[in-house]
Amino acid sequence: ALCLIVLPFIPASNLFFPVGFVVAERVLYVPSMGFCILVAHGWKKLSNRSVLRKISWVCLAAVLFTHALKTLHRNWDWESEYTLFMSALKVNKNNAKLWNNVGHALENEKNFERALQFFIQATQVQPDDIGAHMNVGRTYKNLNKTKEAEESYMIAKSLMPQIIPGKKYAARVAPNHLNVYINLANLIRANESRLEEADQLYRQAISMRPDFKQAYISRGELLLKMNKPLKAKEAYLRALELDRTNADLWYNLAIVYIELKDPTEALKNFNRALELNPTHKLALFNSALLMQESGDARLRPEAKQRLLHYVKEEPQDANGYFNLGMLAMDDKKDTEAEAWMKKAIRLQPNFRSALFNLALLYSQTAKELMALPILEDLLRHYPDHTKGLILKGDILMNQKKDIVGAKMCFEKILELDPNNVQGKHNLCVVYFEERDLMKAEKCLVETLALAPHEEYIQRHLNIVRSKIASLSAMEQSSLPADETATTVAEEKKNAFQNLKDVKNERESTQSTADNGKGHSKNKKRTEKNNMDKETPKKSTKEIKDIEKKRVAALKRLEEIERILNGE
Repeated sequence: ALCLIVLPFIPASNLFFPVGFVVAERVLYVPSMGFCILVAHGWKKLSNRSVLRKISWVCLAAVLFTHALKTLHRNWDWESEYTLFMSALKVNKNNAKLWNNVGHALENEKNFERALQFFIQATQVQPDDIGAHMNVGRTYKNLNKTKEAEESYMIAKSLMPQIIPGKKYAARVAPNHLNVYINLANLIRANESRLEEADQLYRQAISMRPDFKQAYISRGELLLKMNKPLKAKEAYLRALELDRTNADLWYNLAIVYIELKDPTEALKNFNRALELNPTHKLALFNSALLMQESGDARLRPEAKQRLLHYVKEEPQDANGYFNLGMLAMDDKKDTEAEAWMKKAIRLQPNFRSALFNLALLYSQTAKELMALPILEDLLRHYPDHTKGLILKGDILMNQKKDIVGAKMCFEKILELDPNNVQGKHNLCVVYFEERDLMKAEKCLVETLALAPHEEYIQRHLNIVRSKIASLSAMEQSSLPADETATTVAEEKKNAFQNLKDVKNERESTQSTADNGKGHSKNKKRTEKNNMDKETPKKSTKEIKDIEKKRVAALKRLEEIERILNGE
């Protein structure tokens, strides 16, 4: 019994050499067995003596009772990690690991403020504890105190062995301590001006341990951020030499190939990642997105299956349902697309792309009036959504005939972006619908100056100018030969006074109405006598010709309106 008590406890007692870990209950299991045997043996010896028999029973009962109470009390210490490690601190306050353990327990509960206090205490108990300083730095980072976090990481880094070129440190440096370089680099690379400094830290960690896989992965991510995809590719390939079964590495390599504009290789690496981990969520989502963006209809069924698998893994991510909707739109499955888009919006009511594309779907399927409430939601969340304003304006103008509402939409676009060609062009169409042709012409001229190579703007400008000319011709044909039409002629003449060639034609054909009998008399004096007989016939012929032109002009105007309304 004495051997069971003493011998198993000697290695963990720190009597002959430091063991490097806290004396815990697990090292007392076998000694406890020896203690129980010793108690039983002593009770047996005492109970065999008649004089001490009663005393032996009393002692045994007392031992069992007191130890039962101690066991019951100890059970409350095991309620949680926090209570367990706090009970240890009551016994020994000079062990840094105990302070760190309490800090970790509080950190797991997201109680970073209190966790920081215990981590700092651990550094005070053992100032050369690299892990304790790393814990302090990580907690400061979680509290968004980057300056203090960097200072703590720098202290931990200063405790690392000095680097000697060409020397390996795999045997001297604990792999967990090398994370100080990774953590410090991850912290400072948030500052765009310190990316090179972060890269130096990753290379420093690799030089100390060439098989440090996490350093290659983190450096690859940084090199991508630095727009160095070829070097990132080298880093990931080196990491794959160390571990070819890591799905994350294959996924990261696929992202590099996307940056290198090589979607075929990217898809191969996504597929490799999914072979190793069929539930790799990022690989499922991004590979499906790559298939969709390829435009290859043969890849759409597989893309759909991957997205369905993704939403099964991430049912609360609206992006999965949105991309399923986009796939359905590509396949012209409008009802299915509508259902997916609505599900995405239910999960994320302010989902910008889902709101706009659902409204666009309604617009493309002759359900424009159903699109308006969706556009209202979109513009409530994003008042500066230009495409949403354009689509809303088009629906108001073409479906609801709400010219005022459409005009407000297009004017809002130009407030946000005065050089927006589509918004300005649509505002010109509004002026046309308002029959303000002069303003429409001026607007289209300005729009054409913004986009001189857009053929449709030039075509519409020609149409408006043609309509102005046609209206001038119509005005000419509508005037009677008597003087009662003089007032109407003058008003129309003023409305189109900038069209000099049309005005001259109007004046020459209406000389009788404009100049009165004096002009007629002068005309009679200069012509031969037989002209008096031919004049009525000639006037009738001119009127008929003008009437034909007027009818043709009306047909042309109708065609112009159909064209403009349809654009």
